[in-house]
Amino acid sequence: MKNKRNILMITPYIPRLSQSGGQNSSFYSIKYLSPDNNITLICLSPDEEGLEDIKQFCSKVIVVKRGKTWDPKKVLMTGFSPYPFLVMKHINKKFREAIQNELDNNSFDLIHCDCFYPMPNIPKTKIPIVLVDLTVEYEVYKHYVETITGWKKLLKPLLWVDVYKLKYWETYYWKNTHTVVAFAEEDQQLISKITGRNDIKLFQNGVDNKFFESKPKTEKSKFPSILFGVSNMKWMQNRESVEMIIKDSWPAIKKAIPECKFYIIGRHAPDYYSHYRSKDIIIEEADFDGQPHDPMFYYQYCWTLVAPMGSGGGTRNKFLEAMACRLPIVTTPEGMGGIKIENFKQSIICNYDQIAKNTIELLNDNKRRTLMGEEANKLIRSKYSYQSSVNGLNQIYKEITKK
Repeated sequence: MKNKRNILMITPYIPRLSQSGGQNSSFYSIKYLSPDNNITLICLSPDEEGLEDIKQFCSKVIVVKRGKTWDPKKVLMTGFSPYPFLVMKHINKKFREAIQNELDNNSFDLIHCDCFYPMPNIPKTKIPIVLVDLTVEYEVYKHYVETITGWKKLLKPLLWVDVYKLKYWETYYWKNTHTVVAFAEEDQQLISKITGRNDIKLFQNGVDNKFFESKPKTEKSKFPSILFGVSNMKWMQNRESVEMIIKDSWPAIKKAIPECKFYIIGRHAPDYYSHYRSKDIIIEEADFDGQPHDPMFYYQYCWTLVAPMGSGGGTRNKFLEAMACRLPIVTTPEGMGGIKIENFKQSIICNYDQIAKNTIELLNDNKRRTLMGEEANKLIRSKYSYQSSVNGLNQIYKEITKK
């Protein structure tokens, strides 16, 4: 019988299929880690959505209730705290007590923490901690502050203080955690440069094999169509990208190809973009795996995914999933972090002012678009499956625990 490692995993959410990004990555990581590891999962969440799905891969799951994100008390406390708001809203007495209780009453080989901001809840311990940082958070918030306009400019001084606090604590945990794992080589290099550590590990993000289907279930639209998604629109990088397309790229694309339609798809998409809805701009919430219009439906239905990104960090799950579904991508250099493509073969990376031009050319060339989609599928199938990614994480575990 295999001698499994005992892992205490801590996440600032319930890992779930009904979300894109980090929650989705955590779900599949746990799924493919479970054959070799006994996983006790402690997560902080405002609800219990997805709980039954993740339970099947864990020995034990504990959910600690989290309050509203914009709790006025938390916002006020941030002003008098050394911690930034992102950390403050994840500091929770019951969360810390649940972690302490598991450490007191059970034996673990290591602690795995997804994202750095739950780290203050972990009591001091001699058990090795593996911090898996899905993105460099301070870079994301720094870019946001640098680009805000209108009345929000008045808040810049306060927001810059929060960015500096965020960088301080993110750097602190990079320096003082046993093992740090980055999601992209660019992040790995940045963390190494900031901390002086040459032992920063790399987790190659991936997709589940269901996205490698050889026969798509959904036919392509009869008209040219571009997709932004499938994404969680609460994430500021995604909202910025949509606004970039609407402002600069979509008018030129629509002028060149009048019959084209633009799909803005993702969790909370109607909350943010219903005012853009028209016969040519389709806004839908579709982030629930297995529903009539789940992510795969749109990946297979649309002609290309267009997503210029203003800032980098981590690896875009939507890109990996789309490419696995043979959907070529047009993005900026900041968008393709962590995915090594041969430009203009599997997808297109270009400067922001060339997004519309390259999208128009791709929409007008069926043969090129189809070939690019096939090449994208081959790349993801060969190098970016979750099974192979988790093998790498298991190797990191093995080096630490000698198991």
